[in-house]
Amino acid sequence: MTGQVITVAQQKGGSGKTTLAVNIGVGLRALGKRVAFVDLDPQGSLGRWFMTRAEARPDLIEGLDFSTSSAWGISYEVRKLGADFDFVIVDTPPKADSDLRPALRVADLVVVPVSVSHVDLWATEGVLDLANRENRDTLLVMNRTRNGTRLGADVAQAAARMEARVADAALANRVVYAESLGLGLGAVEMPRGPARDEVAALTAEVARHLSNG
Repeated sequence: MTGQVITVAQQKGGSGKTTLAVNIGVGLRALGKRVAFVDLDPQGSLGRWFMTRAEARPDLIEGLDFSTSSAWGISYEVRKLGADFDFVIVDTPPKADSDLRPALRVADLVVVPVSVSHVDLWATEGVLDLANRENRDTLLVMNRTRNGTRLGADVAQAAARMEARVADAALANRVVYAESLGLGLGAVEMPRGPARDEVAALTAEVARHLSNG
């Protein structure tokens, strides 16, 4: 078995990379897939989430794994994990060029979160350029969206004009995403609400893109 690799990347910090990495991973696990997480970000937020989960809810660790890696070691790490897991999800630091390219190179799909701001959208151009150089498939995901705002509509329209696919599914600006991470959970594991439906839709869309190649 060779697991598929999803790299979550964005050059701007605070864009929601870890939120997407966690929720896509937990969403895939809810579908019965085995998922490994790899944290390249020295800030270590993904690792803190995983350890919180392991300590608070050890019953939810089955079928999941976690490791850290440097940029230069990521190829070996995903190859090793891919032998035992259906998906390997790589959370990257907000860096560019040589620090990011190894994580893009190993990806079957690069997921790029875009918060609703033009600054985030501008930062996205650099990630897309690097991914294109590596001939990697990309998917933009609108994050922290606010329905009915002019800025949100403007950013969504500008993202659609870029040479990348924009996911139909989006994550709204909801407190539950931060709350669930603090509990070592994903939004699909919280009491039913719109966030669960958003993550389920995004997970299905990501899986569909990967199955279509």
